[in-house]
Amino acid sequence: MQQPVQQERSPTEFLNIVIGRPVLVKLNSGVDYRGILSCLDGYMNIALEQTEEWVNGQLKNKYGDAFIRGNNGMLNFK
Repeated sequence: MQQPVQQERSPTEFLNIVIGRPVLVKLNSGVDYRGILSCLDGYMNIALEQTEEWVNGQLKNKYGDAFIRGNNGMLNFK
């Protein structure tokens, strides 16, 4: 059986693919933010659009734009 061929991508190519996609950001405090990834920098600072704040599985707030410092959480791609 043949193994699937994986394409190697540069970080720039990867970012071009994920910008504009839905993401989940889990903060160290346990709060989750879901939104559309609009920007990600070298320090893993994250800018989101159409952001929702979730606490204990419940929607708490909706924001147009949000900025999350890179040292506050973990980014997951949906």
